[in-house]
Amino acid sequence: MTVGANLVFALVTKSWQEAGERSQESEVTDTGKKVFDDLKIAAFSWAMVGPLTLKFFADYGAAVIRVETSLRPCVTRTSAPYKDNIPGINRSGYFNHFSANMMSLSLNMKSPQGLDVAKELIAWSDVVMENFTPGVMDKWGLGFQELKKIKPDIIMVRQNGFGVEGPYKNLAAFGMILSAIAGIPNYIGWPDGGPLPVGVGAYTDSISPRFASAALIAALEYRDRTGKGQLIDLAQFETALYFLMPGLLDTCVNDREPVRNGNAVEWAAPHNVYPCKGKERWCTIAVTEEVQWPALCSAVGKPWLAQDPRFDTLKRRKENEKELDEEIASWTKERTPEEVMNVLQAAGVAAGVVENASDVFEDPQLRRRGLFWPMEHGEMGAFTHLGTSMVLSETPAQAEAPSPCIGEHNEYILTKILGKTDDEFVELLAAGALT
Repeated sequence: MTVGANLVFALVTKSWQEAGERSQESEVTDTGKKVFDDLKIAAFSWAMVGPLTLKFFADYGAAVIRVETSLRPCVTRTSAPYKDNIPGINRSGYFNHFSANMMSLSLNMKSPQGLDVAKELIAWSDVVMENFTPGVMDKWGLGFQELKKIKPDIIMVRQNGFGVEGPYKNLAAFGMILSAIAGIPNYIGWPDGGPLPVGVGAYTDSISPRFASAALIAALEYRDRTGKGQLIDLAQFETALYFLMPGLLDTCVNDREPVRNGNAVEWAAPHNVYPCKGKERWCTIAVTEEVQWPALCSAVGKPWLAQDPRFDTLKRRKENEKELDEEIASWTKERTPEEVMNVLQAAGVAAGVVENASDVFEDPQLRRRGLFWPMEHGEMGAFTHLGTSMVLSETPAQAEAPSPCIGEHNEYILTKILGKTDDEFVELLAAGALT
């Protein structure tokens, strides 16, 4: 019973061609103008947190240029699964699923000519975004103070693991480490076991972009009013804590550490994941209000359970939770999770299918909202990219370009955006500045 880390992987490897043939309906109309049409972002980004932040702006019209290199490619470009199980720097589902509507510029930042190009790109940009370990950009001479000399009103977003200062600033900051140091595993697991890691390793990478997007929009508004840029110093470690506030409050006020309770909570019963008909099929059920308990009992054909002295109050249901779960499971295991959800939802009881990757990919709710964008990729062919979960009625996001192959836009960026001649472009190639 795991949805877990393989969810995204499975999404991008299933039914590529079929996905390309599906058409999605939409109630929104495109006005031709997008929210961020005039915004230009230079992205020195790595792993997931950068691309997931940039995706929001790219999908709504921003010109996003990812600066990367084949000498040390982004870890997501070298992570399985690969299209057709054929490894390749342009074939990773991890990278491509999240990178639609962006451009790729491959620069050798160790080359003087490559560094000069990076500075020209910064002069063109409104925003520079990076999520390396603090010190990397400064080593290249691209710290915030230097960026201001290149572009006085530049906005820099530094989205590091722990921020640009403090005793942790130079620690390795991959998702599992950040989740652990934030204390998230202490909330996951069973009472008689140890803490469990978050199933999706890049957990904080998925949290932090929401904060970064809001901060960048605020900085853009400030720049529009004052003409001044600024540095946004965002620590993924800190954003993760917003998901733990009840436990932190309990510790501060009551000096009480969190207890791992599996799927159980103090204020609800039944509250668990129950086995259903089929292999590895499950459904969640959560009775959070007393009125829902007799409704559930009637819906499952056991109205007498509502008056059973073991279960007639929340306190007693919690005291006899093992027997309670067995009663519920005896009903759910004879039905599909979809049947369980539909029956209980109709009775006013919260219930939901634990969807596997195939379920999510075919989910009618997600299909209706057009979350998956089938596009033709230059190397992989039909490939399903992730769309956007935010629908703006007047300025909707659109699938305009598939995820880029590494360095795919080198010539366009250098000649059309930065204004270099064809001869200058060739010279950069010969000097090894474009990798």
